[in-house]
Amino acid sequence: MARNARPTAAKRAREKELIERRQQKAAKREDTKRRKAEQGPAPSGVDPDLEGITPGPQPLADWQLEE
Repeated sequence: MARNARPTAAKRAREKELIERRQQKAAKREDTKRRKAEQGPAPSGVDPDLEGITPGPQPLADWQLEE
């Protein structure tokens, strides 16, 4: 039995969504590159993941406090 060779509307919609998602990802990557270039290099000797953390016991979170 012969099948319809033309793509269905659902397939066209999926492909359109894929293209749109790729464009959004490319824009996000470009934005990240631009922000990193504007920010400049990180100061040496400082780990940005650990910056602002103090050693020792940390204060309780709001949900841990008793009223």
